[in-house]
Amino acid sequence: MPLTAKGAATKQRIVEGAATAIRRHGVFALTLDDVLAATATSKSQLFHYFPDGKDELMLAVARHEADRVISDQQPELSALTSWPAWQSWRDKVVARYREQGRECPLDIAVSQIGSATAGTQSVAAGLLDRWQAELATGIRHMQSIGEVDSDRDADRSAAALLAGIQGGVVILLSTGRMGHLEAALDQGIADLRRRAAV
Repeated sequence: MPLTAKGAATKQRIVEGAATAIRRHGVFALTLDDVLAATATSKSQLFHYFPDGKDELMLAVARHEADRVISDQQPELSALTSWPAWQSWRDKVVARYREQGRECPLDIAVSQIGSATAGTQSVAAGLLDRWQAELATGIRHMQSIGEVDSDRDADRSAAALLAGIQGGVVILLSTGRMGHLEAALDQGIADLRRRAAV
């Protein structure tokens, strides 16, 4: 039975509150009591929306945070059609992670919840696949207009760029330093451009 608008809003509030609680406690230390306190929700209400308990809630949080990772980069991520567009996307990613600091949806979706269950692993893998596909689409567009070497493997290049971003985010989360993320983005884009000029 579909949720009412009020029910959907309540369920969303629980998911967002659980994400906040995960940032505070970590996913493995998190209890349902922590979620109840963070969301001002009763246990019966929580189980109404998540009858399978914590695992079902964590899956909903993983999906929510994965969607945030992609939506936070839009519309730039889906419009990588020129070098200025790539630079705009790069600047948006840097600005977003600078603003978020350690309040990072990527960390929750991939590092914290991503390894918890088969379902959350699937969400984490799906997020990375979606992100890589968007980057590969942008690279293929640049190949089609002669700005990137036509012999380049777009999927492999996108994977390398994504791995660099992920590594930069991990370093940011552990040290608070932005430089590695910026370097990963700048070097990845520079590599695309440099190879095109050869």
